[in-house]
Amino acid sequence: MVKLEPTVARERRRERRAHADYTGGVYGSLLAATVLIGADALGDFPRVQVVALLLLSGVAFWIAHVHAQLFGEHLAQHPLDRRTVLHVCRDEWPIVKAAVPPAVAVAVSPLLGLDVPGTLWLALGVALAGLVGWSLAAAKRAGASGRLLVLTALVNLLLGLLIISFKLFVKH
Repeated sequence: MVKLEPTVARERRRERRAHADYTGGVYGSLLAATVLIGADALGDFPRVQVVALLLLSGVAFWIAHVHAQLFGEHLAQHPLDRRTVLHVCRDEWPIVKAAVPPAVAVAVSPLLGLDVPGTLWLALGVALAGLVGWSLAAAKRAGASGRLLVLTALVNLLLGLLIISFKLFVKH
């Protein structure tokens, strides 16, 4: 393996961040929020199960997206190589990253004195904050105007409120 000079490696990381696609983060936040809707019917260790459910769902959907990208788009245009596979894996990783903050919220909820329903509401709030945050980051990175940033935040907040309404009406 060729080791890059620190400045070259830093420049490559900066360029990757400059071209980052936040679609996976938005998608992953929505995924985490919808997982939390159905999490009320868990067994003896609900917090552990919710953390596992969030993280494993994120990984499962990440694998699905990587698979779809590699075999749906890339393979149709050119043969796969290791570099392409790693690039797609990295590009889709925000799906998994978006599940981490709600999972952390669940893990620390006992320290806040929350019961299981309170824990799920906290994690749902964290997931929805992630949804708005990822969408704002994407809009800002795309050079959106202030008005479009506000519109993006509002649309994603409304999407989050729609998800909350699902939770209010889903009974186990």
